[in-house]
Amino acid sequence: MKNRGRGKDLLTTREVADFLGVNEKMVYQLISDKGLPASKVTGKWLFPRYLVEQWVENSTINYPDAAHIHTGGSGPLVVAGSNDLLLDRVLSQYNRSRRGELAVFGNVGSMGGIQALKSGMCHIASSHLVSTDDQDYNFEFAGRELERQPVVINFCHREQGIVYRPGWTDFSGVADLSAPGIRIVNRPLGTGTRLLFDRELKACGIEAVSLDGYGEEVSRHMDVGLAVLSGRADAGPGIRTVAELLGLGFYPLRRERFDLLVLREFYFDRRVQGFLALLRESSLNELKQGLTGYDIEGSGLMRFPDGP
Repeated sequence: MKNRGRGKDLLTTREVADFLGVNEKMVYQLISDKGLPASKVTGKWLFPRYLVEQWVENSTINYPDAAHIHTGGSGPLVVAGSNDLLLDRVLSQYNRSRRGELAVFGNVGSMGGIQALKSGMCHIASSHLVSTDDQDYNFEFAGRELERQPVVINFCHREQGIVYRPGWTDFSGVADLSAPGIRIVNRPLGTGTRLLFDRELKACGIEAVSLDGYGEEVSRHMDVGLAVLSGRADAGPGIRTVAELLGLGFYPLRRERFDLLVLREFYFDRRVQGFLALLRESSLNELKQGLTGYDIEGSGLMRFPDGP
């Protein structure tokens, strides 16, 4: 596959200043004082666009007010956050089994789910954000965004990795994605999958913006698999169950924890409790039939920081 130019993905100091709406001197101050991502090449500062966008998103502290969800037992159950195939089935089961009630899902990524929880736009956030020290999930990010830690309930553990075309028989890991002629597909900023993928690329010494297709983002795990299956991409970050369902190759990176986060004032809401009741092992065992790469042994159990 022909490699495409990526000049627009590296911004100059002036372009960053225009992007942020500040003068160029302020850009230098942001590098030193606020950790604005930058690289110095041949005496000039260059800024990877995706890292600047990520820095802006992670630095946002004041979100606009939104109409709060109903907390008195009326209206739909709102779940927002990370996309997952098993979670889709649980949402569908909720709608089938609770006559006159409705559960809706906002596919906004793990960070988007936590921010929706903060803004009062959802009852439950789904998230799998690994902590900076690589030892835990979700608590670090929830603590950063919310005034107090929410109730955290484990949904499942699942296998996260690289989905790749079946004809790529000698695929041996993330480093192979930088080979000439290889095109990838990606997940959006704010998703746990993108966070893990970027960390793996960095660990391999790969400049993310050098990968053909790095800027092509799709919203669901299944969309990554379909892009690979159709030949639009050779590989992309995703979960094992998608690879198995579509007959694609899969290279595992980690067994990750996927949690549900609930504000304490919502925890005893009958809709939330009705949804959590579906996480009993017997119910989930039936719902996960045909889906591989899931471990539901701890599903429905409350999690605590640095817990087992």
